[in-house]
Amino acid sequence: MLFRIFLKNAIKLNNRFMLAVAFILVVVSTVIMRLIEPETFPSLFDSLWWVMTTVTTVGYGDYFPITIAGRMYAMFLYIVGIGLIGVVIGKFVDGFSEIKKRKEEGKMPYQGNDHIVIIGWSQKAAYAVSEIMDSDQCEIVIIDKLTKAPLIEENIHYIQGDAAEEATLNKADIMNAKAVLIFSDDTIHDALLADGKSLIIASSIERLSTDIHTTVEVMKEEHIKNFTHVQVDEFVLSHEAVSRMAVRSAFTKGISGVYSQLLSRGHGDNLYEISVQQEWGTYRDAFQSLLQQGATLIADGERMDINRRLDESIPERAKLFVICDHEVYERIKGVK
Repeated sequence: MLFRIFLKNAIKLNNRFMLAVAFILVVVSTVIMRLIEPETFPSLFDSLWWVMTTVTTVGYGDYFPITIAGRMYAMFLYIVGIGLIGVVIGKFVDGFSEIKKRKEEGKMPYQGNDHIVIIGWSQKAAYAVSEIMDSDQCEIVIIDKLTKAPLIEENIHYIQGDAAEEATLNKADIMNAKAVLIFSDDTIHDALLADGKSLIIASSIERLSTDIHTTVEVMKEEHIKNFTHVQVDEFVLSHEAVSRMAVRSAFTKGISGVYSQLLSRGHGDNLYEISVQQEWGTYRDAFQSLLQQGATLIADGERMDINRRLDESIPERAKLFVICDHEVYERIKGVK
């Protein structure tokens, strides 16, 4: 009966069963060889050493049985032990391969904190990933329905599924995310349907948590009012933003370069958010202090009229934005 149970589980290659049998074989063999040849193996560790080098086919030759009983049991290990341990090692290798495969297919849940979730893979999403990696080395989780991960990188994780479903969002650990970027589906050519899909996804995210900073790409500006009840933090206009930039560049030559530099952190001066320092009472204090350090204060949140409000006190929850290079930004950020 025991042999039949062993044979049945061995044929199925049950992982836990094979691992348990391998462990038992090593332990029992260690004890048996110690009892058969106590002089050859003066301690259990010496016996264990010989068993492990035998079943893994290493065979250093520093210990070897000299009695008939010891050699007969050694032949048993050659036939059974080596094959069993080989199967177990193969199972471990297959397990790692399976984990890698599941990760590439987006079936492995992500667990982490302060990551950025990108929903909807497209060329725009690829640019966003590149920008994030250039500016902030945080973890990135991509959600889409692709059969395989669009990018294979150490700090990029892929989740396959419908972003409107709670199970998919939980796999991306959305509750602990720092921010979420929702890109419009490029396969949907109708702006109404594309923005409708983004609205459903944003609703699903905000239903789980209203504290997540959510940015949504919107195809048409008039659709923004439909997102008001969802508490989306920011919107990015897709085609209209590009069109307006093109028109501005037609009237004012060179302005598109200014836009591009502010939007990208690849080179030159860029736009950064900084914390309010204790010694700053008014915007004038902040403006002059930052100017001496090589930065220009341009806005508090969405308000860009700092130059007309220099004598006003800076509120506690101010979000100050400056233009400077990365070196100056790091120096300002390091000031306590």
